[in-house]
Amino acid sequence: MIAIGSDHGGVELKEKVIKHLQARGIECEDTGCYSTESCDYPVYAKKVTDLVTSGKCELGILICGTGIGMSMAANKEDGIGISIAANKIKGVRAAVCSDCFSAEATKQHNNANVLCMGARVIGEGLACKIADIFIDTPFSNDERHIRRISMFD
Repeated sequence: MIAIGSDHGGVELKEKVIKHLQARGIECEDTGCYSTESCDYPVYAKKVTDLVTSGKCELGILICGTGIGMSMAANKEDGIGISIAANKIKGVRAAVCSDCFSAEATKQHNNANVLCMGARVIGEGLACKIADIFIDTPFSNDERHIRRISMFD
């Protein structure tokens, strides 16, 4: 299952990506948002990363205006005011991709598990293709990549 979330700037593209993935038979957990009314993207980044780190979802997709905010989203953990960037949460390897090569490389080399995309940067066709590549590309399991990923934590 794929966890997918967006802010108000990415809600329309999120809905199109979900429809595309469901047509492929891929189950999606839509964590919101559900409107184009302004909202705080860190809330939705946390919902997706929680589903990925808990193991309830294999991968996550986050969509905002550029993809950058989602990848950097500062979340409040347990309400105690500790800010954690989305890609610094233990077990999350988030990557902003706006081209097919980057989507493939980040899965092969970095074993990324959260894809971030920008609705104001790419169109529906490219977003769906990037999502497909991200989902379908396996991690290489090369020793050098495993060694480098272990340095993240």
